[in-house]
Amino acid sequence: MAAGQATPTLRRIRALVRGRVQGVGYRAATAHEARRLGLAGWVENQADGAVALEAAGPADAVAALIAWCGRGPPLARVTAVDVDELAPAPGLDPAFAIRR
Repeated sequence: MAAGQATPTLRRIRALVRGRVQGVGYRAATAHEARRLGLAGWVENQADGAVALEAAGPADAVAALIAWCGRGPPLARVTAVDVDELAPAPGLDPAFAIRR
């Protein structure tokens, strides 16, 4: 890092996305967007029809992913994104995993 540059603030969140978010490519599109943003974490379907995800990385990239989650891929119809802030922790998949 060059002199005078601030260290980026790191952020880790867990989110639950509701609406028509299963069967529309939401997990794959979320993983693609998270990888594009350089985030670590995972995304998975929930039994109740929601999609859960955990993401960690620079705060601005995490905020961008949260905003993207509110839209999702073209066939999704997102009705809610509930976000919980988590303490930073090691061990998240740096490739942003799609869990089955």
